[in-house]
Amino acid sequence: MYRLIVLFLLSSIVLSCKEKPAELKTGIWRGVIDCQGHDLPFTFDVTKRNDSLLVTIHNGEEKILLDEVSLFGDSVKMVMHIFDAELRAKIDGDQLSGTFVKNYARQANQPFKATFGDDYRFAKNSSEKTTDFSGKYQIEFKTPKGKIIPSVGIFEQNGNHLSGSFLTPTGDYRYLEGNVVDGKLMLSTFDGNHAYVFIASKSGDSLKGDYYAGKLSYESFKGIKNENAKMPDAESLTYLKEGYDKIDFKFPDLNHNLVSPSDAKFKGKVLILQIFGTWCPNCMDETKFLVPWYRDNHQRGVEILGLAYERKDDFNYASERVKKTVHKMKIPYEFVIAGVNDNEKASKTLPMLNKVVGFPTTIIIGKDGKVKYIHTGFEGPGTGIYYEQFKERFNQIVNELLAAKS
Repeated sequence: MYRLIVLFLLSSIVLSCKEKPAELKTGIWRGVIDCQGHDLPFTFDVTKRNDSLLVTIHNGEEKILLDEVSLFGDSVKMVMHIFDAELRAKIDGDQLSGTFVKNYARQANQPFKATFGDDYRFAKNSSEKTTDFSGKYQIEFKTPKGKIIPSVGIFEQNGNHLSGSFLTPTGDYRYLEGNVVDGKLMLSTFDGNHAYVFIASKSGDSLKGDYYAGKLSYESFKGIKNENAKMPDAESLTYLKEGYDKIDFKFPDLNHNLVSPSDAKFKGKVLILQIFGTWCPNCMDETKFLVPWYRDNHQRGVEILGLAYERKDDFNYASERVKKTVHKMKIPYEFVIAGVNDNEKASKTLPMLNKVVGFPTTIIIGKDGKVKYIHTGFEGPGTGIYYEQFKERFNQIVNELLAAKS
């Protein structure tokens, strides 16, 4: 009996000496991702729901909920929403240190750290007068190979706090947030998959800066303040080749069944094709618009079909990514697996188009089965008035097509 008591006491001591799992403090955190030697800051909240941890990433007005957060040993793993990416970090009280992991491209991983209790981007907000970057700018981005990409920059400033976005022919840089620091524009965004930093200086009405994306991508940019700044016509960049008036394909849905625009279920209806990828933040924005829109308009004789182009030429991988997105975003319309997220390869899957310029691209087919409208890119909610104009134009076109005779 004595031996049993001793063994019981020893085992209790051993168990009590084992380290308890680390705890992730609830409240506000300031995260920083290393982006080619530049800090990419963002803030996030940690909360508890029953026994689960939730993380909410903030970019200006945007909030991205992460509901797959797990603790293991002294570390935490946060799965990045719909994306095939994670934040993995060691917990040390008020500090996190680890890695922003891209599971589909481990060579693109970036260092990550965070501090509990800090609630600012590049600098703490101040009402003091500083260089004013507010307004609209006609911008040109330039790649290292010399390619010029037209853009419009729109910024709002309150004290030294900045928000806004850049529009490009294939979409926008979504919700950017930052500060004016030592007279420089500093903006960042982190959507869970893409990490962007913009740094610029101003001379008179002229802007000159640098754009860093992820671990390797870089572009310079310059521009001039211009309240009449314009973008190329998004309705003319992608078009049907001469001799075509329809789009036809047979792509497998998530259960391997072939789907075509000529299927009976689409006959006599307005069909919207969404060229899409689960890796694409502008596609995420467009989907957030289309989901409630479809619920409100489906009964009028409208269908939406998503054409998913994923990062791997592997049906199982691609379909699982899409299934997760459908679940997370509660998407009520159908998807097919169309190919990979390479513009040249994607173009070969739709040979009737001049090319696939960017993701997303929206194609609207009339009740007669003919293509009526193609819009390249998406002006998301981070672009303000441009988003409102897109919605107005989109509804106008669909309403006209629904009113037309078959």
